[in-house]
Amino acid sequence: MVEDTHMAEAELTSATVRQDAAQQLTAGSKALFQAYAEDADNWSGNPLVGGNVEHTLENNGHLTHLKKLNLLTTFESDDLMWIVFTCAGIEYAKAAFGIYIEEGC
Repeated sequence: MVEDTHMAEAELTSATVRQDAAQQLTAGSKALFQAYAEDADNWSGNPLVGGNVEHTLENNGHLTHLKKLNLLTTFESDDLMWIVFTCAGIEYAKAAFGIYIEEGC
């Protein structure tokens, strides 16, 4: 019974995160998120910033917005910037676009 309660709470939290993200995303941020989510499979789940998805000054702002919504984060390695999708981002990609990201949660 306790396990069922935890599962229900996790599902509710996940649904809330997806709904909050969807409500706060601008069209540009949503398009950029979708592009990186679609590209994730080409990079073992962690796409390169500016790799297959064009990186512009405008997209830099959208990337910052996605970080503030806790959908993704970035890290630097060998002077290259890489994306890591958070658990919320992985859930959002699946719910909003039917994209399954093979990384983490």
